[in-house]
Order: sequence, then structure tokens, then C-alpha cells
Amino acid sequence: MRTAIFPGSFDPFTIGHYDIVMRGLDLFDRIVIGIGRNSEKKACFPLEERLRAIHEAFHHNDRVEVQVYDSLTVDFAREQNAKFILRGIRCVADFEYERNMAEANKQLGDVETILLYTRPEYAHVSSTLVRDLYSYNKDISAYLP
Repeated sequence: MRTAIFPGSFDPFTIGHYDIVMRGLDLFDRIVIGIGRNSEKKACFPLEERLRAIHEAFHHNDRVEVQVYDSLTVDFAREQNAKFILRGIRCVADFEYERNMAEANKQLGDVETILLYTRPEYAHVSSTLVRDLYSYNKDISAYLP
């Protein structure tokens, strides 16, 4: 069984994230969405709310699981018997960051990173944008699955 993890803080989980997971299902038998717990970051949306929202988005698909982790991503991958990390990239800056992380993860845990380009219609959508809109009481429903 080909298993990938899709790690992130998902604060919040956007339509771009959803699209990457759905497209990743063409490549993998199982995808585990890992919500990384980072005590250094102050989240806008509570962990329980993010977990619930992602569960709701994939309640129809038994090939997608959601878990919370507070370890290195490569250790989480090992715990899930995943040989792959699935990531989405929107721009050149994302690519540079992801390339460096992919090399480190390969070296640390012998895990391959698979990058999927974000569809053009979602390239402008980021969790940061959604949090900013939310902080000004704007409707964010168009950016959420």
C-alpha cells in the first residue's frame, strides 16, 4: 500500500489543500493528513476545529485519515508507514522552501517528497490570506472546502 502524509498546520485547511489531497489520491492508496502541533505558533483556529473541519471534508473517503502530531515530520511519516510526503506549491518561493525540506527529510528519514503544483484558480489562496480575511470579519467560505 502506497501511503503518503500531507503535513501542515492547516490554520485553516483551504480549498487548495483539499485539491492537493484529492489529486494525491490518484497517486497514493492512503493519505494521512497530519496536523502539526507547534507550540511556537499561535493558531487562529483551535486545533479541535481544524481537526473537525478536515474530518468533515473527507468523511466520504476512507482512504484519507486525519491525525495530530507533535514530532518531526519524518518521524510522523515512519509512524504511519509512509514512504512519501505530499506537498503543494503555489510559487517559486514555495518551491525553494519545499526543495530544502525535501532534501532534509530524505536524509533524515529516507522519505520522498512529492510536489504537486497548485491549480491556477487556487494559487492565490493561502491560510494566511484566509486568516487575514477572517480577522476583518469577512466571509471566508469561498476559500474553505
